[in-house]
Amino acid sequence: MNQEPHVTSFEVRFRDLDAMGHVNNAVYATYLEQARIKYYESILDISLGEVDTVIVHLEIDYIKSLQLGNTVHISLIVSSIGTSSVTMDYVLTNGSEKVATAKTVQVLLDGKTGTSTPIPQTWRDLLG
Repeated sequence: MNQEPHVTSFEVRFRDLDAMGHVNNAVYATYLEQARIKYYESILDISLGEVDTVIVHLEIDYIKSLQLGNTVHISLIVSSIGTSSVTMDYVLTNGSEKVATAKTVQVLLDGKTGTSTPIPQTWRDLLG
């Protein structure tokens, strides 16, 4: 897949912190979700809420901690498209420092049956 990364940025909020004063590990999954929301809006011109997808795989490698007031930049690319799945790779940075890498695999579902359904060709053209 050959594409420019889609970048979304967020300022770290107080509510993102844990008792140690850095962003809680679980919050990173929310950051990835927000990046996917922005990606779908920007690339497919639809709300992620209109798309029946489920995350079937999530991995995050933590490199450096984020603190209150930092700005996290999330670069997202679609690394592969299967019959009904989309794999997205993420690089999270604070300024020029890499703080985490991540990967998600989403599966498109048929909202009525709850089973996987093929990704439409129009989406394939836009995503890849």
